[in-house]
Amino acid sequence: MGKVSLDLVKELRARTAAGFSDCKKALEEAEGDIEKAIDILRKKGLAIATKRAAKEAKEGIISAYIHANKKIGVLVEVNCETDFVARTPDFQEFAYNLAMQIAATNPLCIRREEVPLEVLEREKKIYEEQLREAGKPEHVISKIIEGKLERFYKENVLLEQSFIKNSEITVQDLLNELMAKTGEKIVIKRFCRFQIGE
Repeated sequence: MGKVSLDLVKELRARTAAGFSDCKKALEEAEGDIEKAIDILRKKGLAIATKRAAKEAKEGIISAYIHANKKIGVLVEVNCETDFVARTPDFQEFAYNLAMQIAATNPLCIRREEVPLEVLEREKKIYEEQLREAGKPEHVISKIIEGKLERFYKENVLLEQSFIKNSEITVQDLLNELMAKTGEKIVIKRFCRFQIGE
C-alpha cells in the first residue's frame, strides 16, 4: 500500500463512511495526514453534491423522533433519487439523526436563504443597539454585526449547525458524506417540530 497503512485507511473509513479506494486516494494525497484526508473527502462530497444538483430527488422517507419525555416530537422528510438508496441503513440512519438533531436544536429553517427577512432585520437591530450601548465605534459595528449573523446562522440554520453526535462536522458535511457514499442527490425537504406547550 506504499506510504499509507491499511490501519490508517480503516480508521478513515470508520470516521467518514467513505469507500476503501476513496479513503486510500485521500490519504495518499494528504501524505498520511488523516485530518487533511477527511477535508479532501468532504470537498469531494461537496463536488458530487454540486454535480448532481440538477438531478431529481423524488424518492425518500419520512423519519420521526420522539424525545424520551414525550414532550418533543419531530417529523422530517428526506429525498433521494432512487427507492434503493431510500431503503439503505445509511440513508435511514441519516434521516433519523436529522430528526434527533431538530428535536435537540430547534432550528428555524433548513437553509440560510430561508431565514425570514424580518427575523434577520430584528437580529441586526438588536446587535446594533447592543454595540452602540457598549460604545463601539461606528466603523467596526457593521463588521461585528456580520460576525454575529454568521453565529446566528450556525445556531439556527439546520445545515450549518454542528452535528449533535460529532461537533467537528456540520449537518451539511454529514449530508455531503452521504451523497458521496450513495452517489445520489439527497435533499432535506422539510421538517415539523412539535413541543408541548408551544
